[in-house]
Amino acid sequence: MLFMRELNSKILLLAGAMIVGVGFAGTSANAGQVAPPPLVLSPNLTEPWLLQLQPRGGRRATAPVQQRRVQQPKVRRASWWSPRQQPVRQQPKTQRTSRQIAPQFLPTVVKYDGPHKAGTIVIDTNARFLYLVQNDGTARRYGVGVGKPGFEWAGTHKITRKAEWPDWRPPAQMRKRRPDLPVFMAGGPENPLGARALYLGSTLYRIHGSNQPWTIGHAVSSGCIRMRNEDVTDLYERVRVGTKVYVK
Repeated sequence: MLFMRELNSKILLLAGAMIVGVGFAGTSANAGQVAPPPLVLSPNLTEPWLLQLQPRGGRRATAPVQQRRVQQPKVRRASWWSPRQQPVRQQPKTQRTSRQIAPQFLPTVVKYDGPHKAGTIVIDTNARFLYLVQNDGTARRYGVGVGKPGFEWAGTHKITRKAEWPDWRPPAQMRKRRPDLPVFMAGGPENPLGARALYLGSTLYRIHGSNQPWTIGHAVSSGCIRMRNEDVTDLYERVRVGTKVYVK
C-alpha cells in the first residue's frame, strides 16, 4: 500500500509539472493575450494505473457491456411462396363422350337352333349382331355396326377375298357424297377398314374392322358391316374364302 501511495503522488506531481509548463509556454508565446482557464484534472486520472497493479487473483471491475440488438432485415417472400397468393389454375374440363362399346356387343357364345349349318355367318342388322354358327349347337356372337338409314340391305353372299390391313378405295358414289374423301388410302391403323376385311361377292360391301370401335352397335356405315379390330381378327382366323354370309 505504501508503494501505491508513492506512485500516486509521483503521478500527480508529474501532471502538475506538465500543466505549469504548458501554462508558461502559452504565456510567453501569446503575450498580450488572455490566458486560457487552468486545466482541471479528474480525481480518477490514476485509476487505470492502479487497476493494473492489483493482484491477479483480485476481481477486476469492468464496465458493463451493453448488448446491441442487430435488427435483422425483413425478407420479402416471393408472391408464389404463399399458396393463398398463388393463382388457382383450373383444370380444363374434359368433355365426356361415349367412347366405350356397350357390354352386350362384346363377343360371347350363345345357343343356336337356327336353320344354318356350322361355318355359316348370319348377320342380324336389326339387332346389330353377327353370328358364326358352330357344330355344337352354339354360335359365336359379335356386335357389329350396320348401314345407316337409306343404306340398309339384305341378301346372301359368299366371302370372295380376305385381306389383312386392307387398302381403301372409296367408291365413286361415296366420294360424290363426300368430296373430302381421298381416292386411295393405304392400309394401317388410321384406315377406316381396320385390321381385316372380308369381301362379299361382287358387291362393294365388306365385313371389316374399324378404328372407331365406339360405333359398334349403331347404324353408321354406308352399308358395310363393321366390327372391332379384335373381333374381326378373330373371325378372320375362323372362316375361309367361300364361307356363306346371310344378311337379314
